[in-house]
Amino acid sequence: MKAVFLDRDSFPSNMKFHYPEGISEVIEYPNTTLDEVAERIQGADIVLTNKVVLTKDVIEQAHDLKLVQVTATGINNVDAQACKEQGIALQNVDGYSSISVPEHTFALLLALRRNLVAYIDDVRAGKWGESSFFCFLDYPIKDLANTKLAIVGKGIIGNKVAEIAKAFGMQVMFAEHKNVKVVREGYVPFNEAIQQADVLSLHCPLTETTKDLISTTEFEQMKPDAILLNMGRGGIVNEPALIKALTEKRIMGAGFDVATQEPMPHHHPLQALTKLPNFLLTPHIAWGSNEAMQKLANIAMEKIAQFMNPSS
Repeated sequence: MKAVFLDRDSFPSNMKFHYPEGISEVIEYPNTTLDEVAERIQGADIVLTNKVVLTKDVIEQAHDLKLVQVTATGINNVDAQACKEQGIALQNVDGYSSISVPEHTFALLLALRRNLVAYIDDVRAGKWGESSFFCFLDYPIKDLANTKLAIVGKGIIGNKVAEIAKAFGMQVMFAEHKNVKVVREGYVPFNEAIQQADVLSLHCPLTETTKDLISTTEFEQMKPDAILLNMGRGGIVNEPALIKALTEKRIMGAGFDVATQEPMPHHHPLQALTKLPNFLLTPHIAWGSNEAMQKLANIAMEKIAQFMNPSS
């Protein structure tokens, strides 16, 4: 069988993909543009993609294709209906970032609550040497203990975030779905959670119901000293509303690992926010610890092996 990896360089070279026995030919491309996909997957039995898009048109042209293995959780870059119509299996990988994303969440949270970036920048600028005292306290420092954390998304990652939060002494609540009449056991009504939270952390997928989940109305309900964290997807938070909330100081700060456009172009509206000390943006790397990436690679190879030998 022939396997083609369309964007191998989306992973560092030290991450190892051990292809299962039975794959006689492997072609790994550093990256693939949209107009290169159709040609590159011709003759392939298995196609691996992280973020390269497989449209209905290219899928219909790939007459030998049997499996599309997405080396990520989201499969929105592949036309699932076209795969189904052509009898092509579509698999993703999940569960690999259950440590990496929660740890990244708290890295951003601690940086914001303790104003670490501002202090580090001032030290680099030589301000400590000019201080009249042994330290300088120009920016507020706030503990996490005894604060309220509202989490949207009660999956593996959301639960791990809750576990870490409790170790910090935070009070944890899971927000119920927005605009529902029945609140499940173990959840807090959405609006109530928004209003009470000192920290609001988003760990849910982007769907029709979660698009713009946090927008102007929600920012108006949040505490003025609240922090918003988004490790989910960019569209969960309405970006113009976020910009307004931060520039008008409706909330204290925000830490994001995602944007509506990735990679984020220079003209993207969030670029202006990156100049603010209370907005921290990382380039969708919360999932990307070495351990998480290798785990992802291993799971992907295991799933391919299971597809090739379902009885083993």
